[in-house]
Amino acid sequence: MQTIYETEQYADRNPNWHEEDSAWKAKHIEQIVTKNNIDFETICEVGCGTGEILLNLAEVFPQAGLSGYEISPHAYRRAKSKETNRVRFHLANLSEEEELHFDILVIADVIEHVEDYISFLKSLKDRARYKVLHIPLDLSVQSVLRAWPIMGLRDSVGHLHYFFKDSALATLKDCGYTVIDYKYTASRLELPNQAFSSRLMRLPRRLCYSVNPDFTVRVLGGYSLMVLAE
Repeated sequence: MQTIYETEQYADRNPNWHEEDSAWKAKHIEQIVTKNNIDFETICEVGCGTGEILLNLAEVFPQAGLSGYEISPHAYRRAKSKETNRVRFHLANLSEEEELHFDILVIADVIEHVEDYISFLKSLKDRARYKVLHIPLDLSVQSVLRAWPIMGLRDSVGHLHYFFKDSALATLKDCGYTVIDYKYTASRLELPNQAFSSRLMRLPRRLCYSVNPDFTVRVLGGYSLMVLAE
């Protein structure tokens, strides 16, 4: 599946590279970093796409130097055109680069695309003291019963692996990460241009979440997990 990113295949299916979601993701990254009083000077994002998350983070963290690594030539060309004196982009696989270390490593909506995500996570563990991961929680009761939401993600955006909260956190621990903090993010409720079925589910999700977040996420889905780890 990695070839879909190294060729034009992914860009053909997703021509905007989800740029419209980047400010929202950057906001949640900023919140979890600030909440935990993380002291840092450098941020790196692996699988940075066209660079919009890093460019948004540069605005809220003006003291930081930011680097993005991407294996897709198409995404890299678009990111490179936006490069600034504080935000630099590289067409490379970070796990194969030697002697690079950062204060914070962002891994946002990446591991579900990687064939051997266990080895991938282990290879990145020592690249930064702190890791911020955003992991879609594709597995829920309703998604398994209907099946097509999961298969649609496989076909349209190349998801190979599917998580719920406990399996995502257990994976990180098995790879040697220490979880510091985590929270749910509600993409299906907060992002625009959602499918009709997602719009119908907004009110039930909000009401149920206010009573029992874990139960709502496990049964109704529509959420991702933001994790801060060492």
